[in-house]
Amino acid sequence: MSSYTFFSSILYFLLLATLVSSSPFITDDIFGSGASSGRSLLQARKACRVNFENFKNYTILTGQCKGPKYAPKVCCESFKQFACPFAEEISDLTTDCANVMFSYINLHGKYPTGLFAKHCKEGKEGLDCGYY
Repeated sequence: MSSYTFFSSILYFLLLATLVSSSPFITDDIFGSGASSGRSLLQARKACRVNFENFKNYTILTGQCKGPKYAPKVCCESFKQFACPFAEEISDLTTDCANVMFSYINLHGKYPTGLFAKHCKEGKEGLDCGYY
């Protein structure tokens, strides 16, 4: 086997492993990410690589998901539009991404606590981000 073929095989395997490991879902566990318990209190979470403070467009949410009634279908769809591009990062519960994201969502939208956790449920794997 030539070195080019060997290198190509390794590269193909790594690409395939990456595609298989990335999930098109946002886990429901992110909705409880602020309530740590047990050993997780002693373990620091890694900093989020996504900068939710400076360059995210919150009007995707705040322009569509409005109170006082907060229509569940509209709010969940706009939440998915905002969050699904970051599904892998916010579903990684070893980071603080979900907490940081929800902090900024609530800062910009002043949403009631638990709004998205209460209304946005799609299945056992979480929110389906396959479309986004």
